[in-house]
Amino acid sequence: MRLTEKDRRLLRLLQTDSRMSTQELADGSGMSTSACWRRIKAFEEEGLISGFVALIEPVRAGLSFSAVVQVMLKRHERDDVDSFIEAVSRRPEVLEFLATTGEADYHLRVLCEDKDAYNSFLEDFLFRLPAVAHVRTNLVLREIKCTTKIPI
Repeated sequence: MRLTEKDRRLLRLLQTDSRMSTQELADGSGMSTSACWRRIKAFEEEGLISGFVALIEPVRAGLSFSAVVQVMLKRHERDDVDSFIEAVSRRPEVLEFLATTGEADYHLRVLCEDKDAYNSFLEDFLFRLPAVAHVRTNLVLREIKCTTKIPI
């Protein structure tokens, strides 16, 4: 899908506040209300917009333990990797799950209530996955920049 500058303005507005009225979005993007509504529907149908969500403040929700976890696998057979990916993908405390180059095969961004909950995640789940060889945890001391917006 090729995006015009008006499309980009519209998408930036939606990323800032998707609860804006269609009229406010149209005014901010330089479109008519009907054209704006049609573009949003087209973005959804094309898969450019995959959904609308509420952004929750983790600490206010009781989730104050954050870590970046590097996972190295001991074997890379397709079934083992598929099982690993499927199991980790189902875990609600895993916010991001990335296959990476370098020493670690995967990086996880994990958010939990506290260190006990994280320890349970490790001992009762991650360490029990057959493909996992090594796990390295980096605690997040402070979030300096964390965004769900893409630079469009």
